[in-house]
Amino acid sequence: MDIKEILNNSIRTIPDFPKKGIMFKDITTLLNDKDAFKSLIDFLKERYQDKNIDFIAGIESRGFIFGSALAYTLNVGFVPIRKKGKLPYTTIAEKYALEYGFDEVEIHIDAFRDIKNPKVLLIDDLIATGGTAKAAETLIKKAGAEVVESCFIIELQDLEGAKKLESPVFSILKD
Repeated sequence: MDIKEILNNSIRTIPDFPKKGIMFKDITTLLNDKDAFKSLIDFLKERYQDKNIDFIAGIESRGFIFGSALAYTLNVGFVPIRKKGKLPYTTIAEKYALEYGFDEVEIHIDAFRDIKNPKVLLIDDLIATGGTAKAAETLIKKAGAEVVESCFIIELQDLEGAKKLESPVFSILKD
């Protein structure tokens, strides 16, 4: 099986969650399938091992899971991008629009310390409207790094979130 088949067979779709009309992609079934999870991380390692990446930045919270595992296999640093008020040190913040209002994500001001012109892979489980990913991309740039690519396990193409990003976008599954 190729990686798309493996992922499609290991991700559960839950209709009408969290509200009617939404087909929720539940990645917990991927995470607890040791063979599927290993296949995913091995696939991503193969893709990124020669890209001279210095850090992986993961978006809270599922991006932490994939980003940490991939950072470990690539032997690079991991940087969390968190919701406002969750990081203990001095941060840079970026707001993004929600359906009703705004939210905000933050990164430590020294997240990419000790590396000149750091190259960063941004990762999350899913891109929908792209608001959070765009805010994360902006934060990485504000912190002095370059986003070499934004990687998502799933892209909801109809919502066109990938078009908001300046970095190249790689999505394994496109719904």
